[in-house]
Amino acid sequence: MLTPAKKEFIEFMMGADVLRFGSFVTKSGRNTPYFVNTGNYRTGGQIDRLGHFYATLVKETCGDNFDAMFGPAYKGIPLVTAAAGALAREYGIDKPYFFNRKEAKDHGEGGSLVGYKPQDGDRVIIIEDVITAGTAVRETMPILQACGKVEAPDMFISVNRCEVGQTPGKTAIMEVQEEFGIRVHALVTVEDIHQYLKEQGTFGEVLPAMEKYMEQYCVL
Repeated sequence: MLTPAKKEFIEFMMGADVLRFGSFVTKSGRNTPYFVNTGNYRTGGQIDRLGHFYATLVKETCGDNFDAMFGPAYKGIPLVTAAAGALAREYGIDKPYFFNRKEAKDHGEGGSLVGYKPQDGDRVIIIEDVITAGTAVRETMPILQACGKVEAPDMFISVNRCEVGQTPGKTAIMEVQEEFGIRVHALVTVEDIHQYLKEQGTFGEVLPAMEKYMEQYCVL
């Protein structure tokens, strides 16, 4: 269902040139007529507002029932920072956050993690941008598993593309949930975006390509 909050977030992404329409290639190698690039957020106002959207979803889903927040490098770094700040500012939920380096540091304090150092028993939520085929999640989980006995019960993303993963009939998110026990929560889904475009009535050139792609790759 396309709620006012979802409509607001879709328009926010489009206004920031994050949700784009054209011809793109996803990380999983699929040619797609729509693409979400959170690397296009580039102002303080945008990242502040983005943090609000994520914080609201985290609050509604988990409350304060977690110990820390993790943002996978690179795009997850500003996302987790913004979400952590908004949670503290808007809801009084002041939780530690951390992220990883792509290359481990061999001087100073060393290591591949920056920020909070997870402790055994911690419940860590993950702040990410998009899941397409689950590739990034499978790269992220070994990083958290190397931290010790931490749990990662929930992941929060901007857009659920609802795309099939490695198993026919199952989305990448379904696979991630089964493989790692992670519940994935999205601010919007591709169905929400499709419904929004149809209701606007000004995206006639986009909809046919989008619908063809969804029919081929999405599990709805």
